[in-house]
Amino acid sequence: MPDEISARDLNGAARNELKTLSKDNAEQVARHLAMAARLIDEDPALAHEHALAASRSAGRIAVVRETVAITAYAVGDFALALRELRTFRRISGRDDQIALMVDSERGVGRPDRALEVGRAVDRSSLPTDVRVELAIAMSGARLDLGETERALQELDIPELDPDTAYPWSPGLFAARSAVLEELGRTDEAAQWQHRADVAAAALGEIDADAETIEVDEIDEIEIDDPADDGTADSTDDEESVPEDGAEERA
Repeated sequence: MPDEISARDLNGAARNELKTLSKDNAEQVARHLAMAARLIDEDPALAHEHALAASRSAGRIAVVRETVAITAYAVGDFALALRELRTFRRISGRDDQIALMVDSERGVGRPDRALEVGRAVDRSSLPTDVRVELAIAMSGARLDLGETERALQELDIPELDPDTAYPWSPGLFAARSAVLEELGRTDEAAQWQHRADVAAAALGEIDADAETIEVDEIDEIEIDDPADDGTADSTDDEESVPEDGAEERA
């Protein structure tokens, strides 16, 4: 692990979850989690190794199990991802990763089960971005079953606003484009893909977590040059990753 990586490279909320560990153990676990976050896109296999290393010393910490699940999904180990997601959910009591659970069920070849998992959640209680991700995952499960029209219906949600770019818009627009392509509605598919591209480009120019962009007349919008203005299978919930180190709790 690079010497310059420290616990401070992990976000504050995640670091707070490690407070039940000893100082030295928390520091090491945090460094592994920070490396997993850094590597997840460029080297998911190495990111997964860091997540597993963290789990050996802190396997009862929710963010650790969540990281193992995300990295397992990234390397295509959907059965492990499911086990870890169930454990994360049990420890944390949160449904933050429900869309990943649905997609992992799809990954192990159970689209019917994926739909059951998604339907069991109260969507009104989910954060908006999680609700959108779940709609996309449910649509994918419908496609797996050959239910293309119903796949399109899964995406008919209030967040599907073609005139405004939110952080979740590019993925939602692209998912709709893919379903329309499957239906043979190629012109509409191209239009929604264009909207996805415009939204992604626009959001790349701003702090996507804090702002939205109005994109009226989306077919003609141009993104200004910034220089112009100076400007992560088993059916049980048992912990699946062995803990080689002794975990400490307050």
